Amino acid sequence: MNSSFDVSVLRSGIAGLSFALKAAQAGQSVAILTKKTKADSNTNWAQGGIAAVISPDDDIERHVEDTLIAGDGLCREKIVREIIGDGPARVQELIDLGLKFSRDPDGKYDLGREGGHSARRILHVKDMTGKAIEDALLRAISREPRIALYEHLFGIDLVTTGKGKHRRVQGLYALDVQDGRVVTFHAPVIMLSTGGAGRVYLYSTNPDIATGDGIAMAYRAGVEVRNLEFIQFHPTTLYSAEDRFLISEAVRGEGAVLRNLAGEAFMKRYHRQADLAPREIVARAIDAEMKRSGTPHVWLDITHRNAAYLRKRFPKIYRACKKRGFDLSNDYLPVVPAAHYTCGGVATNLNGETSLPGLYACGEVACTGLHGANRLASNSLLEAVVLAGRAAQSIERYFKKLRPRRRVEIPDWRDLGGHDADERVVISHNWEELRRTMWDYVGIMRTTKRLERAETRIANLEREIQDYYWNFSVDPDLLELRNLTTVARLIVQCALQRRESRGLHAIADYPRTRKRALDSKVRQ
Repeated sequence: MNSSFDVSVLRSGIAGLSFALKAAQAGQSVAILTKKTKADSNTNWAQGGIAAVISPDDDIERHVEDTLIAGDGLCREKIVREIIGDGPARVQELIDLGLKFSRDPDGKYDLGREGGHSARRILHVKDMTGKAIEDALLRAISREPRIALYEHLFGIDLVTTGKGKHRRVQGLYALDVQDGRVVTFHAPVIMLSTGGAGRVYLYSTNPDIATGDGIAMAYRAGVEVRNLEFIQFHPTTLYSAEDRFLISEAVRGEGAVLRNLAGEAFMKRYHRQADLAPREIVARAIDAEMKRSGTPHVWLDITHRNAAYLRKRFPKIYRACKKRGFDLSNDYLPVVPAAHYTCGGVATNLNGETSLPGLYACGEVACTGLHGANRLASNSLLEAVVLAGRAAQSIERYFKKLRPRRRVEIPDWRDLGGHDADERVVISHNWEELRRTMWDYVGIMRTTKRLERAETRIANLEREIQDYYWNFSVDPDLLELRNLTTVARLIVQCALQRRESRGLHAIADYPRTRKRALDSKVRQ
């Protein structure tokens, strides 16, 4: 296995693949490391689409305004304008790779509308947009000789050299999941594109890989993380004891109505946009209805649409619901909120640059200032593809500063434990306790007392997990639990800093929003 590259990219979603492709096209050698298989990513699960202004009935200013309103005062307007302005060109690049967005019978793009948007601007491939983007990018990657893609390699920690202003990234350690060896990768540029941390909660729409790995790695390397208290809970996931299958917001965009168990369409009591209100409004309304009535879910009703239309527009959702015993055209769907998107993350600028030279972050793992206190639906894929392009341009400038390049020797990984734990059940128990603690105390509605309880419990778990980490051989379960526990603590620390209710952070002790909007920040 070659372990020396110009660039190492962690994970293979839209952010990592787009960046890797552009970096390779600029002449860099690139390694992509995926924790599981190459198609395992948050991108692959994305149903809704990508927001971009391509309709003559829409304009950039409206998209900017919608984003700023959703972000509740914490968006960085310059960054919002830059990313949204770049959107149409980046979408065209995806089309040039062979991506075929859905069109209407007249051949025009079938633009969807989701909560918080004032116009139809969501490009989609039916309800499988993420998978279509993933497939198109993987095809392009397979044709690029400068890219090596390694599956089942789990990034453990970054390797840095130097001190102060001379400190920079030189590589990383990664666990080969299949044989248990730790591999050292030499690379003067590392791109963290590891997605979010939805699995820190008991109920999540995210795939199993979303364990906050990049956030935790960057924090351990001394990089600032910010605004992690802003966890977006998707309002509508199918209520099930087995799984929480996501029902895309696009379903409400096509006219679906939320009803309580008495059959009342209740959203008009909570927001003027009713069922198309921003996600945090809808999630809190559902939570309030459930608590008020003591019911375990609410209903989502799109029975006014016929089966033929629903099968064509939402084929994946229609099949998934049918498999679980529900017919979209005849049945109300039982739905509840679940953790969906991490709006905060590793602090970066518009080029994906962090405060640590050579370290970049892009996609859900990063906090650029686009989303602010709440992500506008379908802005995430847009942000990822725009920043990936800008980051690829940035590393060209970075490499010019490093010339002539000199490989810095990195010490081999030293396993301090060297033996397997004889009580692995403790790890699974800790995993369950952590996720339950976050769901119960750091959920949709918070209080200072609950946050402080969570902080104490997480600190105890973190000490126990660190003991395991330093005394037993590393494996994927232990690494994920270590990262999730770190991210859980950071979420709570950010939440305790914010003595106000803003965007996705609602706290009963401080129901009002302060006049001045400030970021929460944590650094080791």
